[in-house]
Amino acid sequence: MDRSHFHTIFLVQTARFAKVGNVNNPASRPNILFLVPEDMGLQLGCYGDPHARTPNIDELARHGVRFSQATTPYSICSPSRACALTGLYPHQNGHIGLATHCFELYRPDTPNIITHLRAGGYRTGIVGKLHVNPESAFPFDYHAIPGANFDRKTPMEAYVDSARKFWSEAKGQPWFLSVNFPDAHLPFVRTVDGRPAHPQTAEEVKLPSWVGADSPRLREETANYYNCIARVDAWIGHILAALKNDGQAENTMVIFMCDHGPQFPRGKGTVYQGAIQVPLIMRGPGVATPGSVRHELVSNVDLLPTVLQAARLSLPERLPGRPLQPLLAAAPPTDWGGFQFAMTTGSFPQNCFIQESFRLDRWKLIWTPPQPRPNNIAASYLDPKHFVTVPTGLDAGERAALSPMVAAAYLQWEYPPEYLLYDLADDPDEWHDLAQDPQHAGDLKRLVAAHHEFQHNTLDPFSDPANLKAFIREQADYFDWRYKTTPNFQWAHVAAFRQWRETRKRT
Repeated sequence: MDRSHFHTIFLVQTARFAKVGNVNNPASRPNILFLVPEDMGLQLGCYGDPHARTPNIDELARHGVRFSQATTPYSICSPSRACALTGLYPHQNGHIGLATHCFELYRPDTPNIITHLRAGGYRTGIVGKLHVNPESAFPFDYHAIPGANFDRKTPMEAYVDSARKFWSEAKGQPWFLSVNFPDAHLPFVRTVDGRPAHPQTAEEVKLPSWVGADSPRLREETANYYNCIARVDAWIGHILAALKNDGQAENTMVIFMCDHGPQFPRGKGTVYQGAIQVPLIMRGPGVATPGSVRHELVSNVDLLPTVLQAARLSLPERLPGRPLQPLLAAAPPTDWGGFQFAMTTGSFPQNCFIQESFRLDRWKLIWTPPQPRPNNIAASYLDPKHFVTVPTGLDAGERAALSPMVAAAYLQWEYPPEYLLYDLADDPDEWHDLAQDPQHAGDLKRLVAAHHEFQHNTLDPFSDPANLKAFIREQADYFDWRYKTTPNFQWAHVAAFRQWRETRKRT
């Protein structure tokens, strides 16, 4: 790779954007609406899924820009949302596990979309859960329905009514609102309040191709996953209709992006594409060619700089992401380049297992540092004796029925080598590891070097074996979950990793 190109891609970027426009004139700046479903991948009509019933999201794509290669840096709720809100990777902001298990940001004063926009004159709101610690770091002006609502007892009409209440109270002030839907999180519920009116059945669907498994039981779960998606689509339609009816649509940038992929094997919680690849659609001011599709590598850390540029506010220095506005233009750049990074820690003690992935062009590397095997995340999908199991995991019969190719890939998931290498152009479902193929020794070497440079540039604590060992030890020490009953509990790695990073910043 040309060294100047390498430097451009991997050096953490220093923003060069000055304030533009008149921030005192609300009409000069758009409103911003985030629509964020749970646990939903590319199972949408506009992404080519023949089983999806998503007319409203498909319509959003027809009037906006659809990104085909968007990813999240961590395929669990809290870290993914922390990345989108802070514009930082998990190891940069510190949120490397679930908020329900006391994971949190390194610092409560971490700048984020809310603090930036409020300082810039925006009214800010959220409908649905935040699920990032500490919640005080995100001083929304308005917060409705703060619970997860996974039991679906709070009617979705309340989400629409809360959104309308929020923007009606803005009274001309530019606003930012995040609406967070409980679907399609487990449990996959067939119908809620009569929706969908005609639910799909097991005979009408197939599992995502990257799962590689099939059975009547799994197809039933999958059908209900699609029914969850149909509900999300219906309520997105209601919110967008309300936006239009209330005269707010023309000056509102709508950003539809899921937190991560669905909870199937090799999905949620992992660094495989089924987990980290997510839909991203943007509509509204700045979209020059409605209905276009962009294939560049983008990430949810790009959302903060995109929102700040739309709001005509200065970008902080040394953000890892960049504004997506050039990709919305009539003549998008042809040299976007870029890379994608993702990581997992397992998100809570019993699932603790560290992996990172790094993508350049068509090539993707998965790095598994030294630690005990088997992979605890895989065990939660494959081992009925694991502390946490999910209904979409495989039972013994379903696993025995896997094809030899898929069975071999599952075994690599459970007992991964240090490096896995995939050619996503030829193998988008990541079945064929090429790390040991002599023909691809150069590709492996290039990806390993790029990943190491990324770790260095972004001060990744897991690049230090001492930090890795300390984290794994700490998680193992809390298998009893006593942190749940310990007042003011804080994981030791929060302060340790923060100090490790700050020391290296000074040097």
